[in-house]
Amino acid sequence: MDADIIIIGGGASGYAAAITAMETCPAAKVIIAEKLSRTGKKILATGNGKCNLSNSSISEKNYHGSFNAMEFIGNSPDWYSFFTEKLGVLCVTGSEGREGGIYPRSNSAATILSALRLRTAELGVTEMCDTDITAISPLKNSFSLTTKSGTVLTCKRIIIAAGGYAGPSFGTDGAMMRVLKDMGYKSAKICPAVAPLKVPQEELKGLKGVRVRGRVSAMAGGKVLRSESGEIQFNENTISGICVFNQAYLFAAHEGELSLRLDLAPDMDERTLTDYLFKIRKRRGNCSAEELLTGMFLKNLAIYLVKRLTDVPLSAQVKSIPDNQIRQIASAIKALDFHVSGCASWQNSQVTMGGIHRKCVDERLCSVLHKGMYLCGEILDVAGDCGGFNLQWAWSSGYIAGKNCALSLSGDRYDKSFKH
Repeated sequence: MDADIIIIGGGASGYAAAITAMETCPAAKVIIAEKLSRTGKKILATGNGKCNLSNSSISEKNYHGSFNAMEFIGNSPDWYSFFTEKLGVLCVTGSEGREGGIYPRSNSAATILSALRLRTAELGVTEMCDTDITAISPLKNSFSLTTKSGTVLTCKRIIIAAGGYAGPSFGTDGAMMRVLKDMGYKSAKICPAVAPLKVPQEELKGLKGVRVRGRVSAMAGGKVLRSESGEIQFNENTISGICVFNQAYLFAAHEGELSLRLDLAPDMDERTLTDYLFKIRKRRGNCSAEELLTGMFLKNLAIYLVKRLTDVPLSAQVKSIPDNQIRQIASAIKALDFHVSGCASWQNSQVTMGGIHRKCVDERLCSVLHKGMYLCGEILDVAGDCGGFNLQWAWSSGYIAGKNCALSLSGDRYDKSFKH
């Protein structure tokens, strides 16, 4: 054998799996096979380069997919145990203005990657970069892995931590997902998550570059699926912002019927807003109609709303806007609808919604199809919200896959309690 354990993917879950496997079975020979020229490229991009590595308020509601993510997160070390106590990284809460977000004290993702590399080197893990695994062949009590260059590697156990489709420039282009599907693995419906949502261009004309604080509700069939407040950003054909990113996963289940309803004045009820607009009409009566809302919004947005919601020319006077249209404007500011036509590209998404289904692995994250194969991280059907939740899933699932993979080298034993 070239190795006892080969881990496909040198990202967050791959590193967590490698460290845990070696700590569990120090005599094992462990290799990380990374397709890019260096490991950890996606780690360096997380949290705008500052690595939002976890969150202090993690719960089941932050995760979506066929897995109960908390079943695994609750049975793995928390961020403090793993990063501060084990790796020596000091962390802080609340950097970047994200409530509950955990970041390295240095405010740099490079600190996290360096700590992971130091620990794997200390443990004796081998890194093989420029090693693109294109095929997996299960053998009797082992696996044969073929690389793009034609090299064949063999191992007793394998951990697949290759990521999903999101961020293909970081090596996560979905290639390993396709390999697994060819091997008989089933996936949930796949689409980008933690990503901007596409809206028909004609609905956004005039809003490019506008940012406004508000509340976004994802709607389908006349029902509110989820709501979140925050900064809303408009582009030429997308609406974004964390409050939108966290609802992108809903597109997979509601394609064709999903819409976004924006409350652009969440601090005011509709009656108060209507009274305000009537007062403004009186106060600015002789001004042009485009000035009706400039005391409330940036001019681009103010003009957009008047054009979309009234039939009064912008050059007309404010006092010419009839009562019914004043009420219509107030109502729309509280519930401005946009049809969702799609998700942004994989290049502009942070996470994959969908992935290998829960029924394909057991409670150890061991494949039910191929004994000795373990899966962790984004390749599984788990998508977390923005704010450190996806990285926590990577660390936790990597820990559980790495621990049980290493334990299985000794008579297929495993720790059912996962106590640490």
